[in-house]
Amino acid sequence: MFSAFEWSEPPVMDTLAPTFAAGLTFDQMVAAATTNVELFTVTRGRAVAPPEYAERIAATGRRWHLLTISEDWCGDGVNILPWVDALAASSPHLEHRIIRRDEHLELMDRHLTNGRSRSIPIVLLLDEDGVELDWWGPRPRELQAWFESAEAQAMPKDERYKVLRTRYARDRGRAIMEELTAMIERAAGQPSATRATESATVQA
Repeated sequence: MFSAFEWSEPPVMDTLAPTFAAGLTFDQMVAAATTNVELFTVTRGRAVAPPEYAERIAATGRRWHLLTISEDWCGDGVNILPWVDALAASSPHLEHRIIRRDEHLELMDRHLTNGRSRSIPIVLLLDEDGVELDWWGPRPRELQAWFESAEAQAMPKDERYKVLRTRYARDRGRAIMEELTAMIERAAGQPSATRATESATVQA
């Protein structure tokens, strides 16, 4: 798989290439985790990306990098990261790395949910040079809308997250992979040196 932010000349824009290069693969993240190890492992073992997503990514004619900001204790991360990794594993044009939120707060604070919350996971889309073009998270659009609804917020926290887990399980990663693939397709229409000023997805 393409692994490299390699260039013949220094990039002219800010780049997250060094941050990406220092990030962990999914397997490395799980090996270093102190919680949710079994859940990450089991969910990743079941996560398979349908070939349509790799075909759509290949059709952009470019290589892409997904940089996920998360923590191993994050319940949404357990349900999302395995599917992000499955999507990346399905395509030779896509690579995925993970960094810890609490070790990258400056970067996290540029991707706040609703402009105020350090919600995770957040997935950054980078081009071949490590320039950020867009971002997604912390949940699929429909699920985030439910999470912010009066119905969900009226629930006790444990009950609310039980519903979230059930909805993730029923969806089997489809919304996650669809929204990430659509983000890549949108970005393919942007010059590679252009940083998106805001995501077209729900910033949650």
